[in-house]
Amino acid sequence: MSFYARHAFICTNQSADGSACCEDHNHNAMAMVKHAKDRLKELAMFGTGKVCLNKSGCMGRCAAGPVLVVYPDEVWYTYANKGDIEEIIQEHLINGNEIPRLKV
Repeated sequence: MSFYARHAFICTNQSADGSACCEDHNHNAMAMVKHAKDRLKELAMFGTGKVCLNKSGCMGRCAAGPVLVVYPDEVWYTYANKGDIEEIIQEHLINGNEIPRLKV
């Protein structure tokens, strides 16, 4: 059994050449990481048997970005705003339901 029920990673890569990636001015991935961590803390969802959320470097899915992946489910999502992050938290990370409209 895994230490966490689910482990999510949000790509926060910033491209050195200025090409579009998850932490550019349009996507602001670091702000999404902060928002998601704050919400998970508010919901008391961090810890053993619950959820872990980490930022990551490039995950190679730039064309679909910004991206977030949930393990052990191996489900990849894109998001446009805090509302999408909230939906991922509530529906997938907490309730285990995939969100087809955000999957990539």
